[in-house]
Amino acid sequence: MPSDESIKITETVIKAESFWKRLKGLLGTRELPEDTGLLLKPCRQIHTWWMNYPIDVLYLDSHGRILHIDSEVPPNTWKKPVKKADMVLEIKAGLCRKKNIQIGQKIEF
Repeated sequence: MPSDESIKITETVIKAESFWKRLKGLLGTRELPEDTGLLLKPCRQIHTWWMNYPIDVLYLDSHGRILHIDSEVPPNTWKKPVKKADMVLEIKAGLCRKKNIQIGQKIEF
C-alpha cells in the first residue's frame, strides 16, 4: 500500500513546463548530477534521442505519486506513454536502485 509520506529524491529540480523546454529536455548536457532532476510537465512519454548518457525515468500522477519507473534508459530510446501520467522526473541512471525508489511512493519537490 502506498505511503502518504513524501520522499525527496534530488535537491534541485529543473522544471520544463513549456513546449520548447520539454522538447530540449536534457539534450546538450554531458551528464545529470545525482542531486538534480528534470521535471517535464505535462508529460506522459519520453525519448532519449541524441543524449549522451542513460537516465532513470519516473512517471508521476498529478499529486507526485510514482506510477511507473523506467530504470537506466539508454540513449536513443523511445519509451511507451504511461496513460495516467501527468509529469515525468528524469534523474541520474541508477538512482532508483540506489535509493530503493518504488512505484506508489510520493515525490517531494
